[in-house]
Amino acid sequence: MMLEKVFSSFVADVGRKFFLAVESVLFFFSLLTMAAVTVDYGFQLDDDERRMVVSICDFALWVYFFVFLVRLFLYRSRIRGRMVLFSLLMGCALLLALLPDFLGSDRGFIHRVFGSEVYRLVVLSVFSLLELSKGVTAFIGRRTNPALLLAACFLVLILFGALLLLLPRSTLDGVRLSVVDALFVSTSAVCVTGLSTVEVAQTFSFDGLCVILLLMQFGGLGVMTVTSFFALFFVGDTGFFGQFALRDMVGSDAFGSLVSMLLYVMGFTFVVELGGALLLWLTVRGTLEMSLGEELFFAFFHSVSAFCNAGFSTLDGNLGNGAVFEGHNAFYVVVSLLVVAGGIGFPILVNIKEWLSFYLLPVLAGLLGRQVRRHRFNHIVNLNTRIVVVCSTVLLVVGTLTFALAEWNGAFAGLPVESKVVQAFFCAVVPRTAGFNSVEPALFSLPALVVYVVLMWVGGASQSTAGGVKVNSLAVAVAGLRTVVKGRSSVELFGREISGVSVLRASVAVFCSIAVVSLSFLVLVAVEPDISPKGLLFEVVSAYSTVGSSLGVTAKLGVAGKVVIVLLMFVGRVGLVTVLMGFAKGGIRRYRYPVDSVIIN
Repeated sequence: MMLEKVFSSFVADVGRKFFLAVESVLFFFSLLTMAAVTVDYGFQLDDDERRMVVSICDFALWVYFFVFLVRLFLYRSRIRGRMVLFSLLMGCALLLALLPDFLGSDRGFIHRVFGSEVYRLVVLSVFSLLELSKGVTAFIGRRTNPALLLAACFLVLILFGALLLLLPRSTLDGVRLSVVDALFVSTSAVCVTGLSTVEVAQTFSFDGLCVILLLMQFGGLGVMTVTSFFALFFVGDTGFFGQFALRDMVGSDAFGSLVSMLLYVMGFTFVVELGGALLLWLTVRGTLEMSLGEELFFAFFHSVSAFCNAGFSTLDGNLGNGAVFEGHNAFYVVVSLLVVAGGIGFPILVNIKEWLSFYLLPVLAGLLGRQVRRHRFNHIVNLNTRIVVVCSTVLLVVGTLTFALAEWNGAFAGLPVESKVVQAFFCAVVPRTAGFNSVEPALFSLPALVVYVVLMWVGGASQSTAGGVKVNSLAVAVAGLRTVVKGRSSVELFGREISGVSVLRASVAVFCSIAVVSLSFLVLVAVEPDISPKGLLFEVVSAYSTVGSSLGVTAKLGVAGKVVIVLLMFVGRVGLVTVLMGFAKGGIRRYRYPVDSVIIN
């Protein structure tokens, strides 16, 4: 009996290791497949090179088809609900891609459509993405440090984006992008910053702009949010540890609401971006001397860039271009609202949705003659929502008034009254942390410039597309200051006592941001002695807060300066605390030291 148990345990252990090895090989095979698809898409290949790439792609299709059949047989009992329809669609897509090989001779429509290079590459890209997503969540399930994994995912996406931007098809004819510039732009797009060492409109082709668009979208949503969505919704459930880790990454309040949270985040994002694109198109329709297709792409690109707080534009001179600056106040208002929506944070948007549903559903039901029983909530609007909404409103009002008063007869001189008001509001919105420029920051007076830097440093809300120290951290830090001044022992906000862990993290976030900005500023001053310190300080705050505004310094940076800014953008997007947590070894202690006091005066 004992021997049977030992043998069964041995067989199970060998089986687990075997399947782990197979999944690891499949993960790296998917990376190779994505590389082959990228090469086929981006380069002009000779006959021998094309035959090699086509052979790899054909082999990959058969591999995915075989893996699909094996998984269908092994895990057929787990396929239920949404997985049934998805498995059917994926199986049909693979079968249609392989159908021309089964039929052999040319059969007209089937070979033209399902045997086309475009269709096969799309199918390969989808399956490669699914396998990579499954691999990422598998690493989480094996108790990989989530903080380190998050940083690694951003790094991989940045490097892959730089590779795509280096492809000949990504740049205009006669333009050659250096490796450093490609890495800089890719980092800026993934970290939704908006800084660029090259003029975007004069460097990148339509394909290159599409790459930047995708990098902004992935970076704005968060790499883990996208991969978790694919893994949980399409590939299947992860282990308990993985789901808890993913819950913390996307800010879900409850374990059971993880999938619904991911669905809401993805759905809300695309609905807002499509709605914003429609509104932007209506504001510029027929005024930019573009074709209909160019107008629609222009509107969608800027909608994604605004909601993701990225700050990239397809226009020369960003949004200060004369084509949109004059007579397009509605355009700036829509962009501002998209920036605000992206900077609020997804958990806050979920809570706002719950609040609206709680009060509006009974009203709608009453209009339809139905009754809805609802549970009574004393605090349906949670503390985070109150902090973000109140602080964001105060910063927007103060910023708008400051820019209006300081620049009414300065940078806004010569504009109509309504345009001055719109530009003051727009200039108060974009430092947190969109990075669009309608008026060059170099034209602002010193008071306006100081407020601009402060708004950049504060940024938006936690777990949003914005950067900065975050209004949540600043509010808790200010509440802590108030507690010390009043001689109290607990930090309170809106009738709630803030946990000690939250106070500690807020203090660390504020301290780390000041430390990183100060150190980076000193390094830049040392490696860029010919650039004004004021411009370098502005650049450092803009990069760390992932804003994207500049005093005209970015294009003047040398290689060393560009590397410093790239590191700042990466740390600012991922978070210094997250990076440090990825390398730190710690855990819950089962003991506590004696409490003592330190003299602080």
